[in-house]
Amino acid sequence: MHAFNQPGPDNAYLAKHAELLIASYLHWTGKHLLPQEADLDRYRALYNAPYAIVSHNTAADPIFNYANLAALSVFEMDWATFTNLPSRKSAQPVDRAERDQLMARVSKYGFIDDYQGVRISSTGKHFMIREATVWNIVDAQGLYYGQAAVFYHWSKL
Repeated sequence: MHAFNQPGPDNAYLAKHAELLIASYLHWTGKHLLPQEADLDRYRALYNAPYAIVSHNTAADPIFNYANLAALSVFEMDWATFTNLPSRKSAQPVDRAERDQLMARVSKYGFIDDYQGVRISSTGKHFMIREATVWNIVDAQGLYYGQAAVFYHWSKL
């Protein structure tokens, strides 16, 4: 088990990781992940955003290490379950080759903003993600921490 702490007031909503997500998104896309008015409490705003945000680590078989409440709801998982899930398992085996190509494009270019694909929840429900942005998580020195995704649009299949 990987046991990542769930974001909350006691850990400032995983401030260090949340800042990496926010800063990396701006670095690669030139866009803000959160509305500017969220600056005062942006880590809590990230966790409570009405759109899905996820990330995975740098392991050989990357494990999810962050999901905001919207993502947990879409994937129908609690924090502990989600943060023990290899990210490749968020897609069905038939969709994994497509997912692997996506991750290779992100690794090469830093981000993509045109992803769509089918994912599966913990209860077996399929849903389509549309217009997702996937980006490399890097710090100010360019050290790589994994990859993240944000998706604003999804629909049940």
